[in-house]
Amino acid sequence: MKKVLCLGLISAMAVGSLAGCGKKETGSSTEFLIGGLGPLTGQAASYGVSVKQGAEVAIEEINKAGGVKVGDSSLQLKLDFADDEASGDTAMSAYNSLMDKGIQALLGTVTSGAGLAIAEQTNADGIFQITPSGSAQDLTAYDNAYRLCFTDPVQGVTMADYAVKDLGLTKIAVIYNNSDEYSTGVMKAFADQVAKDGGEIVASEAFEKDAVDFTTQLTTIKGTDAQIIFVPAYYQDAAYITTQAAELGMNLPFIGSDGWDGVLAKVVDPKVLEGATFLSPFYATDTDPKIQAFTTAYKEKYDAVPDQFAADGYDSVYVIKAALEKAGSTKSEDLIKAMTEIQVSGLTGDVTFTADGEPNKGVKFVKIVNGEYTSLTK
Repeated sequence: MKKVLCLGLISAMAVGSLAGCGKKETGSSTEFLIGGLGPLTGQAASYGVSVKQGAEVAIEEINKAGGVKVGDSSLQLKLDFADDEASGDTAMSAYNSLMDKGIQALLGTVTSGAGLAIAEQTNADGIFQITPSGSAQDLTAYDNAYRLCFTDPVQGVTMADYAVKDLGLTKIAVIYNNSDEYSTGVMKAFADQVAKDGGEIVASEAFEKDAVDFTTQLTTIKGTDAQIIFVPAYYQDAAYITTQAAELGMNLPFIGSDGWDGVLAKVVDPKVLEGATFLSPFYATDTDPKIQAFTTAYKEKYDAVPDQFAADGYDSVYVIKAALEKAGSTKSEDLIKAMTEIQVSGLTGDVTFTADGEPNKGVKFVKIVNGEYTSLTK
């Protein structure tokens, strides 16, 4: 991907100073351009919009507080967030466009499939990259890439242990999207761990992208001795599945992966979700003062309640800030090196990073009770 000369070069020369691509003078401060990639349209748009808006809240806070001190410069952060439609092809095109604008770090992608499509190219370009919510294992295969969220294997293993060891349920049904890397990745890790824990997958029912009718899968499960249903999928699928299960008179409990966040807004009757439990590093009703301050700022800015993806976007910006400060440089190679030397106390937990690009932080469970997200204490 060929980086082009900044459009502001000519005007910068006119005032006797030169600004590098994506790094232009703004008074006494220097601008650091962060590129963002995620779905702003389509079925997964909620995730991308949340990440973008959470990142914007963080950037506004940081800039108002004086920016980021890097060496002798004070950086003002700027975000250029592009819609990748959760599509690999669109993500590549959008990424190329961002690189042409001179981005200096990449926040994204939001979803796994889009991230896998551009991973090789971002590595070839050598740009520092952090995905706030892409959980596919291979997203951090290259040295330039880091991840804030949990991986698919971590989610699968954690939920399997929860079902078998914590709940004592050994007969488990699974409904997953076999056309989605995220869903299949979590499902495989879950199934392997269930077997290791002494449980049994009594039904493994697949569906494809854009499915809206799950009665066949649910009817099959209804004919088994399943004690619980695991759905590693996004919130819209989870809403359809839980609603249709209730219509079929099924009263089995549901557990899910972090893609469930936002599911309450997608069901007509929240009772179909009563007792459902899923992984999430954040929920807006948490009484932590830091979380409440963010939730208030987010509501005021967007008239919406933030979800975990908004928190992921927010925390990812603060990770970039910490890397800039530690590196004392805006160069990607220096930011990449600094990542293993920082610690960030974020909305989604205290986090450090391994040389493999993975986060070190604890997992949290969210349980839906009386139509609200609540913390589950095991």
